[in-house]
Amino acid sequence: MSDTCRSVRRFCRNGQTHYVAVAIFGALCGGLAAAEDGEPKIMPKVTVKDDVTSYGVSEVSSATKTSTPIRDVPQSIIVVTSEQIQDQQMLSIGDVVRYLPGITAPQGENNRDQIIVRGNNSSADFFRDGVRDDVQYYRDLYNVERVEALKGPNAMIFGRGGGGGVLNRVMKEANFNASQRATLVGGSYSDKRATVDVNQPFSDMIAVRLDAMYEMSDTFRSGVDDLKRYGINPTLTIQTDDHTKVTLGYEYFRDYRTADRGIPSFQRLPVDVDIATFYGSPDNSYVRARVNIASATIEHSFGNFSLRNRTLYGDYDRGYQNYVPGVVDATGANALLTAYNNATKRKNIFNQTDLTFAFDTAGATHTFLVGAEFGRQTTDNFRNTGFFNTAGTGFASCGGAGANITCILVPVSNPTIGIPVTFRQAATDADNHLATKISATYLQDQIELTRQWQLIAGLRFDRFDLDYQDNRSTLALDRTDNLVSPRAGVVFKPVEAISLYGSYSVSYLPSSGDQFSSLTAITEQVKPEKFTNYEVGVKWDIRPDVAMTAAVYQLDRTNTRAVDPLNPTRIVQTGSQRTQGAELGVTGNVTSAWRIAAGYAYQDAAVTSATAAARVGAVVAQVPRNSFSLWNMYQIVPKVGVGLGVIRRSDMFAATDSGVPPAPTILPGYTRVDAAAFFTLTDKIRLQVNIENVLDKKYYVNADNNNNISPGSPRAFHIGLAASL
Repeated sequence: MSDTCRSVRRFCRNGQTHYVAVAIFGALCGGLAAAEDGEPKIMPKVTVKDDVTSYGVSEVSSATKTSTPIRDVPQSIIVVTSEQIQDQQMLSIGDVVRYLPGITAPQGENNRDQIIVRGNNSSADFFRDGVRDDVQYYRDLYNVERVEALKGPNAMIFGRGGGGGVLNRVMKEANFNASQRATLVGGSYSDKRATVDVNQPFSDMIAVRLDAMYEMSDTFRSGVDDLKRYGINPTLTIQTDDHTKVTLGYEYFRDYRTADRGIPSFQRLPVDVDIATFYGSPDNSYVRARVNIASATIEHSFGNFSLRNRTLYGDYDRGYQNYVPGVVDATGANALLTAYNNATKRKNIFNQTDLTFAFDTAGATHTFLVGAEFGRQTTDNFRNTGFFNTAGTGFASCGGAGANITCILVPVSNPTIGIPVTFRQAATDADNHLATKISATYLQDQIELTRQWQLIAGLRFDRFDLDYQDNRSTLALDRTDNLVSPRAGVVFKPVEAISLYGSYSVSYLPSSGDQFSSLTAITEQVKPEKFTNYEVGVKWDIRPDVAMTAAVYQLDRTNTRAVDPLNPTRIVQTGSQRTQGAELGVTGNVTSAWRIAAGYAYQDAAVTSATAAARVGAVVAQVPRNSFSLWNMYQIVPKVGVGLGVIRRSDMFAATDSGVPPAPTILPGYTRVDAAAFFTLTDKIRLQVNIENVLDKKYYVNADNNNNISPGSPRAFHIGLAASL
């Protein structure tokens, strides 16, 4: 076999064939190849991805845009497979993140998904099949094949942002293996949920899939009893020949729930009230989201080239109305309460084109990528302030009178109210329109110098144009950023199963922020923030189905805003933050009966140069110094299995200390134990029981600031029945 054939064949190892590798293999090697170690012949064919059926994944394409073994990617990557999602009955991004050390899910005002990765907070670093899905809403997992957490700056692949890392959902799509699955779940707090997943090929060329979900549930929080969400996601795959595949998809998703900002703090700890206590009026609080997403992907191989074009259109309409608990007075008796609502409408369209090809030069094998991305996003934001009518209620106001009372004082122990509230615009409430245009080009080369040494180098150029219009005035602002994001890495493999790596990467976040809605006359002049990551690590495939990863890193965030010490009316970009950490993870099938997903993270995240919000040395909010998780699933006998999970998190601060009293609230560390039991009733029906917080531990899972703290759920049961039809 030629050296070229051998080098291309590495993409087909580990029992997985990717259409790029197989098509190139076939084109270069005459359509078939017999491996020296007796591997079967491989014919060139564009294959369709199937569902993952274990806790281990040997390769991903999201990290490099080429199908690459995880041990050959110089970056920390955690994959949560569909089987782990099913075993733990995960329903949301928050459920996934709880078992990902090094990543926390802050409260996000309890109206959206939000993550903190390596000390960097984001509500926008979410992707589906590698395409940006950045609107603030709660995503569901009913149509997800797996969730990939890619840590460190990822701008070379994903574009702006992603300073600490990104979460990428790999979506289910129609394939040529017929399957039907339905699930019913019920449990504590009137939880009720049903899902359907039907995949049906109609010929060798056409397959369709339908995923659907409906849920209606309550929670342990008093009055928070109105969660309703449903989604439907059909996909169509057309494989016209061995080299061309077209995938079309559409999702309609609706989510409605009670908005809940949690409880306040007192004397630097969550206030000592019943964890079910609701602040405000649950009947007048809501979070809603309506999402329409259409996608089209065309994949074609020709000769030793492979071309992929992916388009995603998203129409999002989301809003929320909430009551916000504030500072508790010195006596601990009363808490400040405010209210507001906010609505956002956004339309996204993105198009990505990737061309990959393999070639040999000077004894080295290259997998070369050249690509481009274009996008446009339009956004409308509208905010109203809540004005309380306290006449005859007995509640004291915090200022104002008549129709102009924007805050009241409520008893800490009995803060649920029914006071009439009028929502209308105050002087500073948002009413704006934004339009962004994104254009990017990128190059990447994965080089196999020898069997032991590999290199990766890439460079991306982004042009980010933002136009901002304040509808309440004539103010119009605009800013253009040209972002150059490099990436470089080296991999050394002393043996095939072990990789030692080092990497360097850079990302940028424009001054308008994650949601590009904070452009002002000041930030219009401010350069993007910069994220620089240095990382070394080791990856070891202990056995074919068990992988261990370890990494140490330093992530610097610079160009953050600070107040000029010589002129308090002026902003300077001297602020900085540094996160230093270490990560360790083990995932996979230890034996045919025992599956495991475990991880540990140490993080030291602090402000290294004063910012507009924090002093030097301040610890970054909601970044625990130590976090650990372990999930086991063990099949005792063919028809009975058990699961056991442990989450441990050390103390963390609810907010970043500004250096001005009072000091930030502490969210105490905790240990949570989860458990499960699985019963195979027939060869097509499985019953499972999941118990969350088995020991009924009282704990506080996250916060949005010092006075918006979310208690964790007490012991809860979930019973699921899954049938393969």
